[in-house]
Amino acid sequence: MSDQINVLIVDDIPETRDHLTKLLGFEPDMKVVGAAASGRECLDLAARLQPDVVLMDINMPDMDGIATAEQLSLQVPTASVVMMSVQGEADYLRRSMLAGAREFLVKPFSSDELSASIQQVYLREREKVTRLVLPTKGATAARSSDRGPGRIAAFFSPKGGVGRTTMAVNMAVAAANDLDKKVVLVDGSFQFGDVGVLLNLNPKNMSIADLMPEVESSGEVETLDTFLINHTAEIRVLLAPPSPEMAEAVTSAALKKVLEALRATHDLVVVDCAAGINDTTLAVLDMADQIMTMLTLEITSIKNMRLFLEQRGLDQRAPRALRSGSRRFGQGHGQPAEPRRDDLGQRGAADPQQGRRAAQLRRQPRA
Repeated sequence: MSDQINVLIVDDIPETRDHLTKLLGFEPDMKVVGAAASGRECLDLAARLQPDVVLMDINMPDMDGIATAEQLSLQVPTASVVMMSVQGEADYLRRSMLAGAREFLVKPFSSDELSASIQQVYLREREKVTRLVLPTKGATAARSSDRGPGRIAAFFSPKGGVGRTTMAVNMAVAAANDLDKKVVLVDGSFQFGDVGVLLNLNPKNMSIADLMPEVESSGEVETLDTFLINHTAEIRVLLAPPSPEMAEAVTSAALKKVLEALRATHDLVVVDCAAGINDTTLAVLDMADQIMTMLTLEITSIKNMRLFLEQRGLDQRAPRALRSGSRRFGQGHGQPAEPRRDDLGQRGAADPQQGRRAAQLRRQPRA
Protein backbone atom coordinates (compact mmCIF):
# COMPACT_ATOMS: atom_id res chain seq x y z
CA MET A 1 0.00 0.00 0.00
CA SER A 2 1.60 3.24 -1.12
CA ASP A 3 -0.56 5.69 0.89
CA GLN A 4 0.26 6.23 4.55
CA ILE A 5 -2.60 5.73 7.00
CA ASN A 6 -2.72 8.27 9.83
CA VAL A 7 -4.05 6.67 13.01
CA LEU A 8 -5.31 8.29 16.22
CA ILE A 9 -5.35 6.01 19.29
CA VAL A 10 -7.97 6.58 22.01
CA ASP A 11 -7.79 4.61 25.27
CA ASP A 12 -7.91 5.66 28.92
CA ILE A 13 -5.17 3.18 29.93
CA PRO A 14 -1.65 4.55 29.23
CA GLU A 15 -0.10 1.08 28.88
CA THR A 16 -2.62 0.15 26.20
CA ARG A 17 -1.91 3.34 24.25
CA ASP A 18 1.83 2.68 24.39
CA HIS A 19 1.40 -0.96 23.35
CA LEU A 20 -0.79 -0.08 20.36
CA THR A 21 1.63 2.64 19.32
CA LYS A 22 4.51 0.16 19.33
CA LEU A 23 2.51 -2.42 17.36
CA LEU A 24 1.57 0.06 14.65
CA GLY A 25 5.14 1.33 14.57
CA PHE A 26 6.13 -1.91 12.83
CA GLU A 27 3.69 -1.20 9.97
CA PRO A 28 5.44 0.78 7.21
CA ASP A 29 2.18 2.15 5.80
CA MET A 30 0.78 3.40 9.13
CA LYS A 31 1.67 6.35 11.31
CA VAL A 32 0.32 7.12 14.78
CA VAL A 33 -0.33 10.85 14.67
CA GLY A 34 -1.66 11.17 18.21
CA ALA A 35 -3.05 9.47 21.33
CA ALA A 36 -5.97 10.53 23.52
CA ALA A 37 -6.97 9.38 27.00
CA SER A 38 -10.65 10.34 26.79
CA GLY A 39 -13.48 10.92 24.37
CA ARG A 40 -13.36 14.69 24.68
CA GLU A 41 -9.62 14.75 24.07
CA CYS A 42 -10.22 12.53 21.03
CA LEU A 43 -12.64 15.06 19.50
CA ASP A 44 -10.15 17.90 20.00
CA LEU A 45 -7.21 15.98 18.51
CA ALA A 46 -9.26 14.58 15.61
CA ALA A 47 -10.42 18.05 14.59
CA ARG A 48 -6.82 19.26 14.59
CA LEU A 49 -4.99 16.20 13.19
CA GLN A 50 -7.63 14.94 10.71
CA PRO A 51 -6.69 11.22 11.06
CA ASP A 52 -7.74 8.59 8.54
CA VAL A 53 -8.58 6.00 11.21
CA VAL A 54 -9.44 6.38 14.89
CA LEU A 55 -8.64 3.30 17.00
CA MET A 56 -10.91 3.73 20.03
CA ASP A 57 -11.75 1.78 23.17
CA ILE A 58 -15.45 1.49 23.96
CA ASN A 59 -15.14 1.90 27.75
CA MET A 60 -13.88 5.32 28.85
CA PRO A 61 -14.76 7.40 31.95
CA ASP A 62 -16.03 10.81 30.80
CA MET A 63 -17.44 9.93 27.36
CA ASP A 64 -17.55 6.32 26.17
CA GLY A 65 -16.48 5.18 22.72
CA ILE A 66 -20.02 4.97 21.35
CA ALA A 67 -20.90 8.56 22.28
CA THR A 68 -17.52 9.74 21.00
CA ALA A 69 -18.02 7.93 17.68
CA GLU A 70 -21.39 9.63 17.21
CA GLN A 71 -19.84 13.07 17.74
CA LEU A 72 -16.83 12.20 15.62
CA SER A 73 -19.00 11.23 12.64
CA LEU A 74 -20.51 14.73 12.75
CA GLN A 75 -17.37 16.76 13.45
CA VAL A 76 -14.76 14.77 11.48
CA PRO A 77 -16.72 12.66 8.96
CA THR A 78 -13.57 11.68 7.05
CA ALA A 79 -12.23 9.70 10.05
CA SER A 80 -13.18 6.01 10.19
CA VAL A 81 -13.61 4.48 13.64
CA VAL A 82 -12.30 1.04 14.62
CA MET A 83 -13.87 0.17 17.98
CA MET A 84 -12.10 -1.98 20.59
CA SER A 85 -13.70 -3.78 23.52
CA VAL A 86 -13.23 -6.73 25.85
CA GLN A 87 -16.96 -7.43 25.41
CA GLY A 88 -17.85 -9.22 22.21
CA GLU A 89 -21.62 -9.30 22.65
CA ALA A 90 -23.81 -8.51 19.66
CA ASP A 91 -25.40 -5.53 21.46
CA TYR A 92 -22.04 -3.75 21.76
CA LEU A 93 -21.34 -4.47 18.11
CA ARG A 94 -24.75 -3.19 16.99
CA ARG A 95 -24.53 0.02 19.04
CA SER A 96 -21.01 0.69 17.79
CA MET A 97 -22.00 0.28 14.14
CA LEU A 98 -25.05 2.50 14.57
CA ALA A 99 -22.79 5.15 16.12
CA GLY A 100 -20.64 5.14 12.98
CA ALA A 101 -17.89 2.61 13.71
CA ARG A 102 -16.58 0.74 10.67
CA GLU A 103 -14.95 -2.21 12.46
CA PHE A 104 -15.15 -3.93 15.85
CA LEU A 105 -12.18 -5.70 17.47
CA VAL A 106 -12.57 -7.91 20.53
CA LYS A 107 -9.64 -7.78 22.96
CA PRO A 108 -7.22 -9.45 23.01
CA PHE A 109 -6.38 -9.37 19.30
CA SER A 110 -3.20 -10.04 17.38
CA SER A 111 -1.08 -7.46 15.58
CA ASP A 112 -2.10 -9.04 12.26
CA GLU A 113 -5.79 -8.62 13.08
CA LEU A 114 -5.18 -5.01 14.11
CA SER A 115 -3.29 -4.00 10.98
CA ALA A 116 -5.66 -5.89 8.67
CA SER A 117 -8.70 -4.18 10.20
CA ILE A 118 -7.17 -0.71 9.88
CA GLN A 119 -6.15 -1.34 6.27
CA GLN A 120 -9.55 -2.74 5.34
CA VAL A 121 -11.42 0.18 6.91
CA TYR A 122 -9.14 2.71 5.21
CA LEU A 123 -9.47 1.08 1.78
CA ARG A 124 -13.24 0.78 2.16
CA GLU A 125 -13.59 4.45 3.03
CA ARG A 126 -11.34 5.49 0.16
CA GLU A 127 -13.36 3.34 -2.24
CA LYS A 128 -16.58 4.97 -1.03
CA VAL A 129 -15.14 8.44 -1.61
CA THR A 130 -14.00 7.39 -5.08
CA ARG A 131 -17.50 6.18 -5.95
CA LEU A 132 -18.92 9.51 -4.84
CA VAL A 133 -16.47 11.48 -6.99
CA LEU A 134 -16.43 9.40 -10.18
CA PRO A 135 -20.13 9.84 -11.13
CA THR A 136 -19.43 13.50 -11.83
CA LYS A 137 -17.66 12.39 -14.97
CA GLY A 138 -20.07 12.10 -17.87
CA ALA A 139 -19.24 8.67 -19.21
CA THR A 140 -19.10 6.98 -15.84
CA ALA A 141 -22.31 8.61 -14.69
CA ALA A 142 -24.14 7.49 -17.79
CA ARG A 143 -22.86 3.94 -17.46
CA SER A 144 -23.88 3.78 -13.79
CA SER A 145 -27.39 5.05 -14.50
CA ASP A 146 -27.86 2.58 -17.36
CA ARG A 147 -26.70 -0.44 -15.35
CA GLY A 148 -29.79 -0.66 -13.14
CA PRO A 149 -30.18 -3.21 -10.36
CA GLY A 150 -28.04 -6.34 -10.43
CA ARG A 151 -29.18 -9.92 -10.85
CA ILE A 152 -29.61 -12.54 -8.15
CA ALA A 153 -28.44 -16.08 -8.96
CA ALA A 154 -29.45 -18.73 -6.42
CA PHE A 155 -27.75 -22.12 -6.19
CA PHE A 156 -30.08 -24.75 -4.74
CA SER A 157 -30.33 -28.48 -4.35
CA PRO A 158 -32.84 -30.54 -2.34
CA LYS A 159 -29.96 -32.79 -1.32
CA GLY A 160 -26.53 -31.93 0.05
CA GLY A 161 -23.22 -33.25 -1.21
CA VAL A 162 -23.77 -32.44 -4.89
CA GLY A 163 -21.18 -29.66 -5.21
CA ARG A 164 -23.58 -26.74 -4.82
CA THR A 165 -21.26 -24.54 -2.74
CA THR A 166 -18.27 -25.29 -4.97
CA MET A 167 -20.21 -24.26 -8.08
CA ALA A 168 -21.52 -21.09 -6.41
CA VAL A 169 -18.03 -20.01 -5.37
CA ASN A 170 -16.58 -20.78 -8.81
CA MET A 171 -19.34 -18.87 -10.59
CA ALA A 172 -18.84 -15.82 -8.37
CA VAL A 173 -15.08 -15.81 -8.92
CA ALA A 174 -15.40 -16.39 -12.68
CA ALA A 175 -17.97 -13.59 -13.09
CA ALA A 176 -15.76 -11.16 -11.19
CA ASN A 177 -12.48 -12.02 -12.91
CA ASP A 178 -13.47 -13.03 -16.45
CA LEU A 179 -16.58 -10.91 -16.99
CA ASP A 180 -15.40 -7.91 -14.92
CA LYS A 181 -18.58 -7.90 -12.81
CA LYS A 182 -18.98 -6.50 -9.33
CA VAL A 183 -19.97 -9.66 -7.45
CA VAL A 184 -21.06 -10.43 -3.91
CA LEU A 185 -21.36 -14.03 -2.67
CA VAL A 186 -23.91 -14.72 0.08
CA ASP A 187 -23.73 -17.91 2.16
CA GLY A 188 -27.44 -18.70 2.47
CA SER A 189 -26.91 -21.94 4.37
CA PHE A 190 -27.27 -20.18 7.69
CA GLN A 191 -26.92 -23.24 9.93
CA PHE A 192 -24.06 -25.09 8.23
CA GLY A 193 -22.55 -22.72 5.67
CA ASP A 194 -19.36 -23.80 3.91
CA VAL A 195 -18.48 -20.73 1.84
CA GLY A 196 -16.12 -19.48 4.54
CA VAL A 197 -14.31 -22.83 4.60
CA LEU A 198 -13.75 -22.84 0.83
CA LEU A 199 -12.54 -19.24 0.82
CA ASN A 200 -10.56 -19.54 4.06
CA LEU A 201 -12.61 -16.84 5.81
CA ASN A 202 -13.61 -16.65 9.47
CA PRO A 203 -17.21 -15.54 10.21
CA LYS A 204 -16.30 -14.22 13.69
CA ASN A 205 -18.03 -10.84 14.14
CA MET A 206 -18.53 -10.63 10.37
CA SER A 207 -21.63 -12.70 9.57
CA ILE A 208 -25.15 -11.86 8.48
CA ALA A 209 -26.43 -12.68 11.99
CA ASP A 210 -24.61 -9.64 13.39
CA LEU A 211 -26.46 -7.44 10.90
CA MET A 212 -29.93 -8.69 11.89
CA PRO A 213 -30.47 -6.51 15.02
CA GLU A 214 -30.15 -3.34 12.95
CA VAL A 215 -32.46 -4.62 10.21
CA GLU A 216 -35.10 -5.83 12.68
CA SER A 217 -35.06 -2.66 14.80
CA SER A 218 -34.85 0.05 12.16
CA GLY A 219 -35.65 -1.72 8.91
CA GLU A 220 -32.46 -0.26 7.40
CA VAL A 221 -29.20 -1.83 6.25
CA GLU A 222 -26.92 1.20 6.54
CA THR A 223 -24.02 -0.79 8.04
CA LEU A 224 -24.28 -3.67 5.54
CA ASP A 225 -20.98 -2.72 3.91
CA THR A 226 -19.22 -3.31 7.22
CA PHE A 227 -20.09 -7.02 7.18
CA LEU A 228 -18.96 -7.66 3.60
CA ILE A 229 -15.50 -9.20 3.40
CA ASN A 230 -13.27 -8.32 0.46
CA HIS A 231 -11.66 -11.53 -0.76
CA THR A 232 -8.44 -11.77 -2.76
CA ALA A 233 -10.41 -13.46 -5.57
CA GLU A 234 -11.94 -10.02 -6.36
CA ILE A 235 -15.34 -10.83 -4.83
CA ARG A 236 -17.13 -9.65 -1.71
CA VAL A 237 -18.56 -12.19 0.72
CA LEU A 238 -21.39 -12.14 3.28
CA LEU A 239 -20.84 -15.16 5.52
CA ALA A 240 -23.29 -17.38 7.37
CA PRO A 241 -23.33 -17.32 11.20
CA PRO A 242 -20.46 -19.15 12.94
CA SER A 243 -22.78 -21.45 14.91
CA PRO A 244 -26.09 -23.19 13.97
CA GLU A 245 -28.20 -21.67 16.75
CA MET A 246 -27.50 -18.16 15.44
CA ALA A 247 -29.33 -18.99 12.21
CA GLU A 248 -32.64 -18.35 13.98
CA ALA A 249 -31.81 -14.63 14.04
CA VAL A 250 -31.99 -14.47 10.22
CA THR A 251 -35.62 -13.94 9.18
CA SER A 252 -36.97 -14.07 5.65
CA ALA A 253 -38.19 -10.44 5.77
CA ALA A 254 -34.80 -9.14 6.90
CA LEU A 255 -33.02 -11.33 4.35
CA LYS A 256 -35.07 -9.82 1.53
CA LYS A 257 -34.03 -6.32 2.59
CA VAL A 258 -30.39 -7.38 2.63
CA LEU A 259 -30.62 -8.92 -0.85
CA GLU A 260 -32.36 -5.84 -2.24
CA ALA A 261 -29.57 -3.64 -0.87
CA LEU A 262 -26.91 -5.92 -2.35
CA ARG A 263 -28.69 -6.01 -5.72
CA ALA A 264 -28.68 -2.21 -5.82
CA THR A 265 -24.89 -1.98 -5.44
CA HIS A 266 -23.62 -5.06 -7.30
CA ASP A 267 -23.89 -6.48 -10.81
CA LEU A 268 -24.39 -10.03 -9.55
CA VAL A 269 -25.53 -11.46 -6.20
CA VAL A 270 -24.72 -15.18 -5.91
CA VAL A 271 -26.54 -16.99 -3.10
CA ASP A 272 -25.56 -20.47 -1.95
CA CYS A 273 -28.83 -21.74 -0.48
CA ALA A 274 -29.23 -24.45 2.13
CA ALA A 275 -30.19 -27.97 1.09
CA GLY A 276 -33.91 -28.41 1.68
CA ILE A 277 -36.80 -25.97 1.89
CA ASN A 278 -37.26 -23.39 4.65
CA ASP A 279 -38.56 -19.83 4.93
CA THR A 280 -35.26 -18.11 4.19
CA THR A 281 -34.51 -20.37 1.21
CA LEU A 282 -37.96 -19.69 -0.22
CA ALA A 283 -37.34 -15.95 0.20
CA VAL A 284 -34.13 -16.25 -1.83
CA LEU A 285 -35.78 -18.36 -4.54
CA ASP A 286 -38.68 -15.89 -4.83
CA MET A 287 -36.25 -13.01 -5.42
CA ALA A 288 -33.83 -14.88 -7.69
CA ASP A 289 -33.59 -13.93 -11.35
CA GLN A 290 -31.99 -17.29 -12.04
CA ILE A 291 -32.07 -20.53 -10.05
CA MET A 292 -29.25 -23.05 -10.50
CA THR A 293 -30.45 -26.49 -9.41
CA MET A 294 -27.97 -29.31 -8.99
CA LEU A 295 -28.27 -33.07 -8.69
CA THR A 296 -26.34 -36.29 -9.08
CA LEU A 297 -27.37 -39.30 -11.16
CA GLU A 298 -28.93 -41.16 -8.26
CA ILE A 299 -32.55 -42.22 -7.90
CA THR A 300 -33.03 -40.31 -4.64
CA SER A 301 -31.42 -37.14 -5.99
CA ILE A 302 -33.48 -37.22 -9.21
CA LYS A 303 -36.70 -37.87 -7.26
CA ASN A 304 -36.09 -34.95 -4.88
CA MET A 305 -35.26 -32.63 -7.77
CA ARG A 306 -38.46 -33.63 -9.58
CA LEU A 307 -40.51 -32.86 -6.46
CA PHE A 308 -38.83 -29.48 -6.09
CA LEU A 309 -39.42 -28.51 -9.73
CA GLU A 310 -43.06 -29.53 -9.48
CA GLN A 311 -43.53 -27.62 -6.23
CA ARG A 312 -42.06 -24.47 -7.78
CA GLY A 313 -43.99 -24.91 -11.02
CA LEU A 314 -40.77 -25.24 -13.00
CA ASP A 315 -41.22 -28.77 -14.30
CA GLN A 316 -42.53 -27.57 -17.70
CA ARG A 317 -39.81 -24.99 -18.34
CA ALA A 318 -36.79 -25.70 -20.54
CA PRO A 319 -33.70 -26.19 -18.37
CA ARG A 320 -30.25 -24.78 -18.91
CA ALA A 321 -27.33 -27.15 -18.45
CA LEU A 322 -24.64 -26.30 -15.92
CA ARG A 323 -21.50 -28.36 -16.39
CA SER A 324 -19.23 -29.16 -13.48
CA GLY A 325 -15.49 -29.60 -14.03
CA SER A 326 -13.13 -31.79 -12.04
CA ARG A 327 -11.16 -28.88 -10.57
CA ARG A 328 -12.35 -27.14 -7.44
CA PHE A 329 -11.62 -23.75 -5.96
CA GLY A 330 -8.71 -24.02 -3.58
CA GLN A 331 -7.00 -26.95 -5.30
CA GLY A 332 -3.89 -26.82 -7.43
CA HIS A 333 -2.68 -23.24 -7.36
CA GLY A 334 -5.79 -21.95 -5.62
CA GLN A 335 -7.50 -20.86 -8.83
CA PRO A 336 -11.16 -21.40 -9.73
CA ALA A 337 -12.18 -24.01 -12.26
CA GLU A 338 -12.00 -22.94 -15.88
CA PRO A 339 -15.13 -20.84 -16.48
CA ARG A 340 -17.54 -21.48 -19.32
CA ARG A 341 -19.80 -18.74 -20.62
CA ASP A 342 -22.82 -21.03 -20.74
CA ASP A 343 -22.27 -21.54 -16.98
CA LEU A 344 -22.68 -17.80 -16.44
CA GLY A 345 -26.16 -17.32 -17.81
CA GLN A 346 -26.00 -18.20 -21.51
CA ARG A 347 -27.82 -21.27 -22.75
CA GLY A 348 -25.64 -24.35 -23.00
CA ALA A 349 -26.24 -27.82 -24.40
CA ALA A 350 -26.57 -30.75 -22.02
CA ASP A 351 -24.05 -33.58 -22.20
CA PRO A 352 -25.58 -36.32 -24.45
CA GLN A 353 -23.70 -39.02 -22.57
CA GLN A 354 -25.25 -37.87 -19.30
CA GLY A 355 -28.66 -37.95 -20.92
CA ARG A 356 -28.18 -41.56 -22.03
CA ARG A 357 -27.00 -42.55 -18.57
CA ALA A 358 -30.04 -40.90 -16.99
CA ALA A 359 -32.36 -42.71 -19.43
CA GLN A 360 -30.75 -46.06 -18.63
CA LEU A 361 -31.14 -45.31 -14.96
CA ARG A 362 -34.85 -44.64 -15.37
CA ARG A 363 -35.35 -47.89 -17.28
CA GLN A 364 -33.82 -50.06 -14.56
CA PRO A 365 -36.47 -52.17 -12.82
CA ARG A 366 -37.18 -51.42 -9.21
CA ALA A 367 -35.83 -53.82 -6.63
